Amino acid sequence: MNEIIDKARDYATQAHARIDQRRKYSNQAYDVHLKKVAELVEEVTDDPHMLAAAWLHDTVEDTAATMQDIEKLFGTEVADLVADLTDVSLPGDGNRAQRKAIDREHIALASSRAKTVKLADLIDNCRDISHHDPRFAQVFMVEMEALLRVLESGDEVLLKRAHKTLMQCREKLESSTAKNNHIPSQNIDQNLYTNLNNERAMRLFADAFCVQDIAERLGSFDSDTSAVKAKELMLSKDWIVAGLRQGGLVTGYILRDDLQRGCCGDYQREIGHGQLVTGDSSLSNVIHVLTHHDFCFVDILGGGPSGIVLREHAQKPIVRMWLFGVVTIIETNILHRIEELYAGESWTRFLTEQRLNKAREMQSERTRRGQHCRLVDCLQLSDKAQILIADKTQLEWLGFPSKRVAKKVIKDLDSLRNNLAHAQDIITHDWVQIARMTQRIEAAMHGVAAE
Repeated sequence: MNEIIDKARDYATQAHARIDQRRKYSNQAYDVHLKKVAELVEEVTDDPHMLAAAWLHDTVEDTAATMQDIEKLFGTEVADLVADLTDVSLPGDGNRAQRKAIDREHIALASSRAKTVKLADLIDNCRDISHHDPRFAQVFMVEMEALLRVLESGDEVLLKRAHKTLMQCREKLESSTAKNNHIPSQNIDQNLYTNLNNERAMRLFADAFCVQDIAERLGSFDSDTSAVKAKELMLSKDWIVAGLRQGGLVTGYILRDDLQRGCCGDYQREIGHGQLVTGDSSLSNVIHVLTHHDFCFVDILGGGPSGIVLREHAQKPIVRMWLFGVVTIIETNILHRIEELYAGESWTRFLTEQRLNKAREMQSERTRRGQHCRLVDCLQLSDKAQILIADKTQLEWLGFPSKRVAKKVIKDLDSLRNNLAHAQDIITHDWVQIARMTQRIEAAMHGVAAE
């Protein structure tokens, strides 16, 4: 196998495994899906860049890797394909239908090579979703049908197979519907993130801060500026990136490490689709951009990029305060649910004696200090969640497909909350969880699942 394909397979497999990402329904390691997509593409081409992109197609969207990471490791050709295959809609762009329309417009402009990989991705996803989740399959098949209309320049063989797969899955779904009279509508509950009691609080947190609260000034150079002089200045100011001006307006950017000889314009990079946001964009949108890119450029005054946000800026007090508030609202939501369901301390049967004793010790200490509190108030976030996920109905209420997924999400939230509370680094280990949480918050605000 070509070296770049091997490298892409190993990189993608490790990136998804690092965050313990699995197929939603089968609980298989995520590389099972990547392998199937690559095999479908391999049936119609031996293009190593397309096969590498097949392995990498979800890496930027789902893991901590950015487009810049892909370009550094695999080159521009593979990075361009992955960029075409990566959704560009932001969490704040509206409900699922609105976001999918934006992403559909993006892939419609992609190369035929990228569209071929997308066809393979749709084929495998359609089979998986229709087999395991007939409710969501109804939504997915409508979206897939719309996508196929803009993927017609992809490989002809895979296009025909995609249409055939869609038809077969739809017939299977209709047959199942006839036998069972109906299939319940898709559950789009986001109760972990919002309910009637705290929706206003969550919305206030979503709207209270925006990107201009954390953005740094974007230094810039004219395109004819000496690359050597620009690099010297960037080193002195500790800039790793700067804007590039054409006619007085920033139209692209340069990286300090790229600069050698000649003019800055020789090293111009394009600002990627979705990499530029307005100054009033939500922090959720910015975090989403930084999940895909190393830099988020900000148009603060309406005249083009004038600010910049890096992942490291998520360590700023404003972002940490915002994240801690969101986690607190989530925990409060879980507590309210426990109070609604279980009278007194009847919930104690769901926890081990060891966990209960830990809560009792905390209650005793607080009582000693003159602080009135109930035993339930002394539980850890993971303990409160355990009470709910022990019951299948409540597991569904929380919106989780399985206990394993629920425990993983709650564990990550607990880790994030602890790191926030103790001023620890939240970028190295918590970034993927932050990205997922903020995406789901925005989805909850729009009343639609963040699939």
